Amino acid sequence: MATVRETTYDLLRALDLTTVFGNPGSTEEPFLQDFPDDFRYVHALHEASAVAMADGYAQATGRPAHVNLHTAPGTGNGMGNLVTAWHNKTPLIVTAGQQTREMLLIEPRLANPRAAELTQPYVKWAYEPARAQDIPAAFMRAYATAVQPPAGPVFLSLPLDDWDQPAAAAPVVRTVATRYAPDPQRLREFADMVAASRSPALVLGSAVDRAGAWPAAVALAERLAAPVWSAPAPERTAFPEDHPHFRGVLPYAIGPLAEALRGHDTVLVIGAPVFRYYPYVPGDYLPDGTRLLHVTDDPGEAARAPVGDSLLGDAGLTLAALADLVPPADRPPPPPRAAPPPPEFGPPLSPDGLFAALAEHWPPDGVLVQESPSNLAALRRRLPATRPGSYFTMASGGLGFGLPAAVGIALAERDTGRGRPVVAVIGDGSFHYSVQALWTAARLRLPLAVVVPVNQQYAILKSFAELKHTPGVPGLDLPGLDVTAVARGYGCAGEVVERPERLGEALRAALAADRPTVLPVPISTDVPRLL
Repeated sequence: MATVRETTYDLLRALDLTTVFGNPGSTEEPFLQDFPDDFRYVHALHEASAVAMADGYAQATGRPAHVNLHTAPGTGNGMGNLVTAWHNKTPLIVTAGQQTREMLLIEPRLANPRAAELTQPYVKWAYEPARAQDIPAAFMRAYATAVQPPAGPVFLSLPLDDWDQPAAAAPVVRTVATRYAPDPQRLREFADMVAASRSPALVLGSAVDRAGAWPAAVALAERLAAPVWSAPAPERTAFPEDHPHFRGVLPYAIGPLAEALRGHDTVLVIGAPVFRYYPYVPGDYLPDGTRLLHVTDDPGEAARAPVGDSLLGDAGLTLAALADLVPPADRPPPPPRAAPPPPEFGPPLSPDGLFAALAEHWPPDGVLVQESPSNLAALRRRLPATRPGSYFTMASGGLGFGLPAAVGIALAERDTGRGRPVVAVIGDGSFHYSVQALWTAARLRLPLAVVVPVNQQYAILKSFAELKHTPGVPGLDLPGLDVTAVARGYGCAGEVVERPERLGEALRAALAADRPTVLPVPISTDVPRLL
């Protein structure tokens, strides 16, 4: 008779979940024993890195990923990036070992007494099977739950003595719908309101990229002759940022955001929250006389929006349907966006100078993973995304995602055969949150380029302190960190790039290498404005 473990591995094969991200622990070893030859274990040195690698891999492949953590402590280690996966709407199946069932009553060492509660509210479903025989079916339900919209992580707590138990009948492998179309009547109402608008504006979010809907977004924008904004703090880009209709990223504070939309009588938001605000700058949510229409595949997102009428539906299906329903607008297209002023190249090198130099040498099909909060405005200003699936960051605002996510994305580019070059821009503060990910990238021999703007501070926190008038906050400077030495210690190449003219050659060499390369770039310590 087949065991629970054998039946579970057969199901994982059928679901194409043969890559497991993790850091092994004692409570997981019964699951991992005699690891099958047709499976791959992606070994991270810390659970936070394992979760973010799985997140990046899932986003880049467009399929769910499996990450295996170590009971309560390891799950706790991974929680920061699990929060990010929740906000990123990434389909992850997160499993963790649990102590032997026979000892759970007395709560022995490494038991998780409230396992199904530990990861909440940042999972769609959390469960510890009532009996060993339920594990394979729980995996099937976890898969179905993770991929349905809104996609997101799920969690299974699995007692270590369950795996050798005799299995019940294998669960039926089921396919699950991952997109749903908008209600036709409400869709027509939205189309009529937009068509009758005097000055509409589009605000697009990450769900557009997840749906592969850039062409539909362009078609609707051009049909409406409308300007296009990116929703604030996006984790992915939704529109070609070199398109003449593109206006940039909306500010992520209430008052400034409303001011940016002034003059538009209808704002159509598709595939984004309304809105992702931070910090608190009071004001009206919308300008006087402005109506907001909100398209989302997340009922919770629609419910918590402070303004606007909502339509539930897949971003791509809704964009395509609206482009068919609205007539061509009888007005000129919006005027071109003003070009940014020439950058300053220093010395010291400014963030604008760094990213202008990076843009000059950017590979045409490059993928950018960024986690440099204080330099984000300069990065987006100088390095526009012009292809789908080319920009990834954390929706949560929590640090420690970018570097390991870049490892997962680079691995996905290899596995899918696309082979797009991956460049991570990780601030020197963010770099050290999940620096262990470099070891995994080195072991996998991934040609990942990691550009590290070095300003030896948490500049984003200094910006926030200035905005909120909170002087004297400790711990905002980062002296004495040798990024190059750390990178080499994990098996990576490393070179300090002090002149912008050197960046192109260093980047080309990094992307042609057989291991990751870390390129620290000293930049100005000027504190940028938060808004």
